[in-house]
Amino acid sequence: MIHKNLLRGLLCISLVCHLRAAGDQPPNVVIIYGDDVGLGDVGVYGSKMIPTPNIDRLAAEGLVFTDGHCAAATCTPSRYSLLTGIHGFRNGISVLPPDAPLSISTNILTLPKLFKKAGYATGVIGKWHLGIGAEGEPTDWNGEVKPGPLELGFDTSFLLPSTNDRVPCVYLDGHHVVNLDPADPLYVGTSRKAVNRKGSTQYPDARANPEAMTYYKSTHGHNNSVINGIGRIGYMSGGKSALWNDETMADEFVGQAKKYISDHKEQPFFLYFASQDIHVPRAPHPRFQGKTELGYRGDAMVQFDWTTGEIMRALEENGLTENTIVIFSSDNGPVYDDGYADGTRVKRSGEEVDRGHDGSGVYRGGKYQIYEGGTRVPLIVRWPSEIKPGTSAALVNQIDFIASFANFLGVKLAADEAADSRDAWDAFIGNDPVGQEYMIEEAKGLALRHGDWKFIEEAKSNWAKGSITKKALYDLKSDPGEATNIIEEFPERAAAMERQLETMKQAKGIREL
Repeated sequence: MIHKNLLRGLLCISLVCHLRAAGDQPPNVVIIYGDDVGLGDVGVYGSKMIPTPNIDRLAAEGLVFTDGHCAAATCTPSRYSLLTGIHGFRNGISVLPPDAPLSISTNILTLPKLFKKAGYATGVIGKWHLGIGAEGEPTDWNGEVKPGPLELGFDTSFLLPSTNDRVPCVYLDGHHVVNLDPADPLYVGTSRKAVNRKGSTQYPDARANPEAMTYYKSTHGHNNSVINGIGRIGYMSGGKSALWNDETMADEFVGQAKKYISDHKEQPFFLYFASQDIHVPRAPHPRFQGKTELGYRGDAMVQFDWTTGEIMRALEENGLTENTIVIFSSDNGPVYDDGYADGTRVKRSGEEVDRGHDGSGVYRGGKYQIYEGGTRVPLIVRWPSEIKPGTSAALVNQIDFIASFANFLGVKLAADEAADSRDAWDAFIGNDPVGQEYMIEEAKGLALRHGDWKFIEEAKSNWAKGSITKKALYDLKSDPGEATNIIEEFPERAAAMERQLETMKQAKGIREL
């Protein structure tokens, strides 16, 4: 008997070959990736205070996952896992400082390399935050800035090189900073002393000059170089002519995406569009300010909905809607005050509701936390010609994109490639209502899902106050908010899940199990 996975693989190869033989292109793939967007921030998932008509339309035309996850509750590990198919904890991946080198080895398989093997053009637009430059060498921001996305399989890249609350506050097109004046060289570092270079523009230090933060103040941590009236993490000097405008960033990225889609409409392409919204500093364009009652966070979500709509419109205008797989998701769950006094309001540390709005919906926690709100995020897949619209409760994870697309595209993975990525193609297209049997969730510590059961290991430290530090067991079917730890009632189940988690941690990769 032919193994079912082999059979599915043969069928997928047959489909791709059939498309090419018939003169039709394999489907384009566009990932629209939000930043800190929680399940409850989207209308189709229950948001009442933030209008998201474009995302809701995408959902009405696609498959909406109610148990879809990113790999980790913070951005860098989550993005690392999406692009490599490897859990961040295996390689010590955590949120990166402004001057971090590239965190992904250029020698391993990545999602864009997979698509290139299948004959696709590949591009990335938006937030990167996976490091740039070689280990042990200072990145030369005034020359060729590499290695980076182009060395990982992307043909083109237009980046916010770190993240919007960190320096450098410039765009990077391929290997070069956009609009950089050689007479005002750019330097980046974690100390004021490191960037204090003669001949380069010097920016205010928020610690010494807090009055320079004129856009809004920092509530914690974002008090180094002040760029555009906003305090940042890290220091920079120079590059004044290259500075981005925070309020027009969404417009810039949308313009780049529209050009990419138009330029590549005659060939299959993979576009990874990673929005800066709704990460801090939230600075939506003035035309979106005041669109909600939730301050800049809610308004930034309205802007991200507009961004999603513009990408969908670009596909429509180029006749690509029917044969394009659009995946909408987020890098981790929601957060309110993440370092700036930007209009979000919470009653106390750990409070989840902002004026009646809960970004994680019925689930507990959010960004930085091991609870469901940390990794259970919006996940919508639309492919009009192949996927029937509806809702799926399948347990799926972004880390499985590589193995799933490898199956569909007929690319065989070596044992050491994307070792934590498992084939979930049938679940992603709506043919498997269950998804993965076991799944790891990552924050400062790990958790294991097995159906509706969730085991959390004891963690020595956590990002946020209120995060669990002791072992816990929850039944999410009866307790989706993880309010009651029932580990003492079900010690045998907890012990079995702990053993399973340890086995998965110690393995070279989950796919080998």
